[in-house]
Amino acid sequence: MKYQIIHDTPGRMRLRCGQYAFTKEQARGMTSLLLLTNFVEDAVVNAANGSILIYYKQESKREILLALENLDRAKLLISSAVSAEELALAQIDIQFKKEFAMLFIKRYVVRWILPAPLRIVKTIWNALKYWSKGIESLTKGKLDVAVLDAASISAAMFQGAFSTANSIMFFLKLSELLEDYTRRRTKSVLAHSLAINVDRVWLAMENGEDVLIPISQLSVGDHIRVRMGGMIPVDGTVAEGEALVNEASMTGESLSGLKRSGSSVFAGTALEEGDLTIKVTAFSGETRINKIINLIDKSETLKAGVQGRAEFFADKIVPFSLLGAIAAGIFTGSITKALSVLMVDYSCAIKLSTPICIISAMREAAGKKIMVKGGKYLEAFAEADIIVFDKTGTLTEACPKVEKVISLSDYTQDEVLTIAACIEEHFPHSMARAVVESAKEKGLRHEEEHAEVEYIVAHGVATSLYGNRVLIGSQHFIFDDEKTEFTDEQIKQLAEEGEGYSLLFLAVAGKLAGAIAINDPPRPEAAMAISKLKQLGIQRVVMLTGDSEQAAKAVCKQLGIFEYRAQVLPEDKAALIEIYKKEGRKLIMVGDGINDSPALAAADVSVAMKDASDIARETADIALLSADLNELVVLRILSQKLIKRIYVNYALILLFNSGLLGAGLAGVLQPSTTALLHNTSTMGLCVASMRPCLPESIAAEVSNKQFNI
Repeated sequence: MKYQIIHDTPGRMRLRCGQYAFTKEQARGMTSLLLLTNFVEDAVVNAANGSILIYYKQESKREILLALENLDRAKLLISSAVSAEELALAQIDIQFKKEFAMLFIKRYVVRWILPAPLRIVKTIWNALKYWSKGIESLTKGKLDVAVLDAASISAAMFQGAFSTANSIMFFLKLSELLEDYTRRRTKSVLAHSLAINVDRVWLAMENGEDVLIPISQLSVGDHIRVRMGGMIPVDGTVAEGEALVNEASMTGESLSGLKRSGSSVFAGTALEEGDLTIKVTAFSGETRINKIINLIDKSETLKAGVQGRAEFFADKIVPFSLLGAIAAGIFTGSITKALSVLMVDYSCAIKLSTPICIISAMREAAGKKIMVKGGKYLEAFAEADIIVFDKTGTLTEACPKVEKVISLSDYTQDEVLTIAACIEEHFPHSMARAVVESAKEKGLRHEEEHAEVEYIVAHGVATSLYGNRVLIGSQHFIFDDEKTEFTDEQIKQLAEEGEGYSLLFLAVAGKLAGAIAINDPPRPEAAMAISKLKQLGIQRVVMLTGDSEQAAKAVCKQLGIFEYRAQVLPEDKAALIEIYKKEGRKLIMVGDGINDSPALAAADVSVAMKDASDIARETADIALLSADLNELVVLRILSQKLIKRIYVNYALILLFNSGLLGAGLAGVLQPSTTALLHNTSTMGLCVASMRPCLPESIAAEVSNKQFNI
């Protein structure tokens, strides 16, 4: 590959291959190949201008240039793009393999090299860590697993069985390594699944030019340019421009909001129309949407009750293990049999396998596009018997469509729709698009004959048409704000024809001209998902909504929901959740908007939808990363299988270790053998606990209407 070095400083180099020297796909392939080398720390490849920006280890410049010279188009074409998540997981895997190999080298290779006296010294040195932990527990008045580990190692050494002591420590280290590996992979998957996938932004320069830079180089106070159709990657304030911003990811509402100078905008929202220059107030991990990632590190404190009980039970067993070993020594007069008892530790397997089960299930959930913030929420989701849904954006798609046009004056239905479409075509929010699309489907032409339009955020639109003031918007805007005239006959007609719909009102010259009945249909999978949740033990399904009684009733009828509350305020939703909980119910709340946040916080376990607001996602215990309600079914099955696996593990631990204990007391097995079998079984159980709870095809099976739970 031919290139020219444009800029070169120690550790940073920019090259130019020429405009359109490679495609976007080839650029991704080149990025992947560079990042997979040991000497490149970061790389940004731009297909538009053929530039390559490389951050590298200073002593590796020659290797980088050689690697670039050896690249050809054929290799780039077949190179698959490696995501940041894949690279992070690859690094974790490489580190695990290195640590795993070193553990075996120290165990089996070093022992062949070192003479016997030095091996004994090394064993004592390695045991110091376990003795230190055991003594620390004793000074705190605890008889826990650390004490038992220290006692087991000490007893083996006291008997002169340094090989047995080494085996005990080897398997303890191996178990710790496996647990740490699973934990790190899970955290990595969760973190990358939440990140905003914007890696470069247009920096607005003082000379009026825009420069494309990596988002990592952005600073608070910088100005960036976001154009129509782009995602806003930062929290900030509008410095220049005017645009419609879809904040469904923040508010859960389908309507777009007008943003102008001084308005606040948030990461993860989409710019539907117009251009904005935004002053950065928070970026990267500081944005509200990315703060959720910080909860991952805290998830270790959010232990499931079953995990807490397992650890409590494990610690309670330790004194009995110690007493059993002492009793075996006294009554049999055999130190060997006493040591055999001491080598068998129920608590070790219980304490290790349970958290590995839980964190593996969290990782599996992330792979199914479900982010769980702690093990306790998986347990609560498995045990819940009532689920409460918000309506708009949760059970419905927040994708409205026109169902009917109601004429309330001398204007015909087509004239009402034509006037509405003529005005609404300037505002590409979801309801406006529904009106324009309906006019298009009917073949209605709506030439622009009105004056400049005035958009009133969250209310409606005002303009002048044929000399008359024309309004289109919500009931509050038309009747309360603009004092539009109406008759009793019109209200009666609206009640009859508009029942079950959201209404968009049209007024001309101060009088009500018509209304457009808009329906926000339920998600196609919602009814089936609710049915499956009932089969999986959910006894009650409730819908809470701020919509009208008629709209709520219509949705519930379609979804098979028999209990609902309409026209509910956000604070009332939370109060209702508390009432249900006082009935002894374990409750799941599913929502998406800011207005759902109080209820999400009040529930035993809460779920935020894919397009939920930042506040809802931060408040919720679980976040769906896809828009499919069947993910709730997947999560229910996963959580129930997790709890079942944990209790099956308990049974296996008790059965196998009791057998070892009996064999040791009977003198059938030597302490070294019981230690080997015990630690091998513990390691095997931990590895088995990392297996997926669900088959790979679970998503397809759940989506299948013939799915048999």
